[in-house]
Formats: sequence, C-alpha cells, structure tokens
Amino acid sequence: MEDRVAIFIDGSNLYHALRANFSRYDLKFAEFINKLCGSRRLFRAYYYNVLQDPSQRADAYREQQEFLNNLRETPYLEARLGGTKLAQGIPVEKGIDVMLVTDLLHFAWNDRYDVAVLVSGDSDFAYALQAVKNMGKHVEVAYFESNVSRDLLDVADNKHLLDRNFVKGLWTHKRPPRRKGKRPSVVANRGGFT
Repeated sequence: MEDRVAIFIDGSNLYHALRANFSRYDLKFAEFINKLCGSRRLFRAYYYNVLQDPSQRADAYREQQEFLNNLRETPYLEARLGGTKLAQGIPVEKGIDVMLVTDLLHFAWNDRYDVAVLVSGDSDFAYALQAVKNMGKHVEVAYFESNVSRDLLDVADNKHLLDRNFVKGLWTHKRPPRRKGKRPSVVANRGGFT
C-alpha cells in the first residue's frame, strides 16, 4: 500500500525564505506539492498564513487576495488563514503556528496520513513532529539551508533541501515578476505575508 502524504506549509516562513533566497515568491504550488509528494498518494496540502487587514494596508491586501485566489485553484490544497493583533502599533500574527500544529496532530491521530511533510524551518514545530513520530507516522521537513532549526532537522525522518535545483521549473514566470508599489510589510514573530 502506498503511503498517504499530508503537506503542511508555514506560509510566512516559505514566503520570506523564497524572497530571501531567490528574490521571488511566484511558486507553482501544484508542482511544488507534487514534487514533495513524489510517487506517493497526496491526502491534502494545507497552507497557513495570516489574512491581511484591508483597512490597514489596502495594497498588501489586494496583492494577497490575488495570491490566495491563485492558491485556491491548486487541487487538494486548503488555505487556512488566521488574523493579526496590534502589538505596539505593529500587526503581529496570532495563532497560525497553533492552527498548523492542531491539524498536524489531529490528522495523525485520526490516521489520515502516513507521512507528514512540514514546509518550514521553525524550531517551534519540532515537538509536534516528535509527537507525530511517536504515533507511528513518518515526518519530513522541507527547508531552506539559510532558514532552518537544527532541532527540526534532528526530528525529521527525511529532509528536502529547497535549493535552486529543487525549485527549478517551479516558478510561474521565467523571471521574478516586477511589483508595483511597496512590498508587503513583515509581521513580527518570524514575519508573514502581509
């Protein structure tokens, strides 16, 4: 029986790592997910991030909505969006990591997958991955070398280095798209697409 794979994408971590490493974020998510899944059977992919507040940054909200509309067209991918709260006047993401961990554990407990692939470099997820392993599941981490915790890699059964070779052919444009206006603001707590 082929392994069932669930992919959990820390959207903020992925967005900022793509920008830092490749100066772009126009990833073809369907192909990205298929590459991570390989010949195994995809249960579902989940993308977690903060939902922009249109009253605070209308330009960033419009850009995010365009991005999310494209994301929603990706088969077997669900976008799970949380909110922000102001901390000293700066929007800070709230509850995104908890949402991801809750799904990771819930679907493992209910035997929806055999292998969890986490797309993140955040050490906060190491204990949750260990809990999933303790349930008899396999865990994999897809990460950028410049942005990964040793604790996370130590827990992983398998690792996917997201380098130039991995992302080759996974861009929606041949060159990074030129952007109008200013870039989205970084949200505290490791940032976010805002």
